[in-house]
Order: sequence, then structure tokens, then C-alpha cells
Amino acid sequence: MRLLRLAKIISLSLRFGLDRVILDAAPSGRIVRWWSRLFFWRKFKEPRGVRLRLALETLGPIFIKFGQVLSTRRDLLPPDLADELALLQDRVPPFPTEQAIDLLESFYGRPVDAVFRRFDRQPVASASVAQVHYAELPDGTEVAVKILRPGIEKIIEHDIALLETGALLLEKIWSGSRRLKPREVVSEFSKYLRDELDLMREAGNCAQLRRNFKNSNLLVVPEVYWDWCGSRVMVMEHMRGTPISHIPKLHEQNIDMKALSRAGVEIFFTQVFRDGFFHADMHPGNIFVDAQGRYVALDFGIMGTLSDIDKDYLARNFLGFFKRDYRKVAQAHIDAGWVPAHTRVDEFESAIRSVCEPIFDRPLKDISFGKTLLRLFQTARRYEMEVQPQLVLLQKTLLNIEGLGRQLDPNLDLWTTAKPFLERWMQEQIGWRALLREMKNEAPGWTAILPRLPRLAHKALTEGQTHRAALESRIDDIERRQRFSARLIVAISALAAALAAIEALRFFG
Repeated sequence: MRLLRLAKIISLSLRFGLDRVILDAAPSGRIVRWWSRLFFWRKFKEPRGVRLRLALETLGPIFIKFGQVLSTRRDLLPPDLADELALLQDRVPPFPTEQAIDLLESFYGRPVDAVFRRFDRQPVASASVAQVHYAELPDGTEVAVKILRPGIEKIIEHDIALLETGALLLEKIWSGSRRLKPREVVSEFSKYLRDELDLMREAGNCAQLRRNFKNSNLLVVPEVYWDWCGSRVMVMEHMRGTPISHIPKLHEQNIDMKALSRAGVEIFFTQVFRDGFFHADMHPGNIFVDAQGRYVALDFGIMGTLSDIDKDYLARNFLGFFKRDYRKVAQAHIDAGWVPAHTRVDEFESAIRSVCEPIFDRPLKDISFGKTLLRLFQTARRYEMEVQPQLVLLQKTLLNIEGLGRQLDPNLDLWTTAKPFLERWMQEQIGWRALLREMKNEAPGWTAILPRLPRLAHKALTEGQTHRAALESRIDDIERRQRFSARLIVAISALAAALAAIEALRFFG
């Protein structure tokens, strides 16, 4: 079975000229010339990016998802390939409703009509990993039921194994491919895909994001109904709204498009800098707009997290960009440990300047925030910066948000919109506000420790005296052993000398 699948992949690769995509990037050599002569008769009208996208769509849903993940690695792919792969849509035919009902009845242990007051047999959405049906809980609450595809685990393991084999062969055959890190990319993809197979994990992500934006006038997140959830089934609130890509319909509803585009930017920076937890799959298919003009988030399979170090690094970089303070940008990389400590700040600063200055000569509203961050990553890679998966996810999300925002409002100046937010966040991280916040966070611990301080201090002093006495005793013991050893050595030496003298007397006597 695996050999047949591999044969199909090779056949489709040759049909769409994917070998040419690889060979075009390879240095000219005997193998390249031989291969070109062997397939001299093939002519392709479409550009290589289009051919790659069509090949992945033909290979099926798992390869479509792989292409989507690959499109985020703009630090590795040429722009024409990354742009084309970003067009891949994860839409596949639904699986039969009978299978969905069988899975639900196996999970709940009773007929589906005994679990739900109403269960719509026709799915409303279908993707590579799961599909969604609308239903009603026994109390009449309208819900969306997400069901994992039957047998999807075996399909994924099978195709990932083939991708891993292909990545390994590519590295063995063409040494230049190691710059593209094919095995690392496949490993990253398999992690995201396996995470999506656990719908309890997705439900947890959804609940956390909802808690973070409770009572928000910008973003609405569905409620999770835990009593009906499991690793293969997720039941959440049925959200209503207009897909954000349906711009004419949003105009008909008198939605303020400029406010909507700015709200998207604010939501992104709030998730990143306030929470360190962000929706990393915010493409138009996963976002609705409700009647109040608020964003409605859907599909929580891929989420990103950031540490305080990550947030500080990003804020300092962005503010450095705003002020064209490239030394601050270079120093931020070194302080965060993203580039080695031995990196010369002046050299790194010069490299960043040469990349950024041509960009900033244009009006700010025409500058892509996401692409600037990408160029920064590419420059840092030359100074041994390792790829940070969380930053790659963030850069992908930023590109999505930026593209979406400018679709809604072509004049969106993301830099001007973001700057006050970043400055306010930085002010909260330093100075007296940060001190008060830290004192407030630590106060519960202090109230528990303060009453015990006298006893702890007495214990420390007592233990210190005990340790000191034990140490002095140990030192005395060592000194006694040293004196005994010295006397023993003197005695042995004297005995040896006496024996030597006796032997000498006998010899000469």
C-alpha cells in the first residue's frame, strides 16, 4: 500500500514538474544536466508555484495542510512559492453522515437522537481532519458538533511517514537542500497535525481564548460544552455571523470597515503582548463578523504561545523599527539569546540597517509589518539565529491579520495603529507600574512568609551554628588524620633507613 502511494506521489511530481522546482534551486552539475536531457520533452505553461500548489491539491488533504504549513516558512521558501502555497484551501468533500452518526453513538453509548434534541444530518463545514454539524442540546441550546474523520489517524501517520522518507532522501541526494531543512519542516508539520487530532486540546484552547476575551467588545469566542466533548468530538456554541471575506455583504450591514480593520490589529497585539496566547490560524475562513461588528473566532486547533522573553524581544524590535534604532533591534536579539552572545552588535546593526532602510523609505501605510519581520528573521539567520517555531507562527498570523486588515481598509496603517499599543505595553513592563504589579502578584506569598520570618531566621542561625560546629569537627578530624599520616610516613622512612643500615653492615661485615 505504501509503495503504491509512493509511486503515485513520484508520478504526480513528474507530471507537475516538481523535480524541476528542486533542480532549479540546485547548483548546476552532472546529475542536473543528465536529468534535464532525460526529460527534455516536458514543457510547462504554469509557473513553478502554481504547479506545486496543483500537485498538493491533487495529492489530497494531508498534503494540502502540509503546503499551508510550508507557506508560513517564508524564511526558507522563495516568495513566489510561499505566496502560491498560501492560496491552498483546506476544503474537502464531507464523509458520509452515517459514519458521523456511528462515531457519535459509539462515543456517547446511545442513539444520537437521544443525545441531541436535533442533529442536522447535512454537515455545514468539512476539512481534512474533521467536519461540523449543527445540533441542539436537550435544553434547546444551539451548538456546533465537530467530529474527527474516521480513520484519519492512519492516513496521517501513513502520509507523514512518506514525507519523512522524502525529506531524508532529498537531504541525501542534494546537499543544498539542507538549507531548506526539509526534515525539520516535516517534523514541525507532524506536530501541528497531531495536535489537531485531539479535539479536547482544541476545546481547551477555545476555552482559554474565551476566558481571555470575556466581555470584550472586539472578539467573541464560542462557549465549550464539556459534558458532550471528547478526544474525537467537540461541542461548542453555534456562532452566527458573516464570513469576513464577504466584504459586499458587510457593507450591506453597514459595518464600519475601517474600525473593523483596526480592531483586528488590536486583537492580534492584545493576544500577543497581554496574554502571550494567540490564535495562529486566523485566515478568512476561520473568522466571522457578528451583527455588532465584532470578530467571531472559529477553529482553535493551532494556537501560539509566547514567553515573557519572547514578548519583550518583539516589543523592543517593533519599537526599534518605529524609531529606526537598529542598534536597539540588534541588542534585543542578543539579550534574548536568539543570536550568540559573541555576535558583534555593530556588524549586526549594519546588516539590519541595510535590510530595513530601503523598506522605510516608503510611506508607513505601504510597508508590510509581517514582511519586515520576515526580513529581520532572514538577516538574523546569517548570524546563527535558530528558527523559533513560536515566532514563525506569529509571523504567519501577522501576515494573515495584515492582509485581512488591508482587504477591509486599503489605507490601513498598521504601524501607526500598533505603535501606541506597544508603547503602552512597554511602559507597563518598566517603572513604578511594573513594580506595583509585581508587588501585587507577590503579596499572597509574602503574607504567608512574613509571620514565619522570625522562626525561619532563628532556624537558619541555629542550623548555621550546627553546620559550623560539624564543619569545625570535620576540619579537626582531617588535621588529625594529616598529623597521623605525617608521623606514619616519618616512622616508615626511619624503619626503611634502619633496615638499609643493617643490610649495609652485614654486607661489609
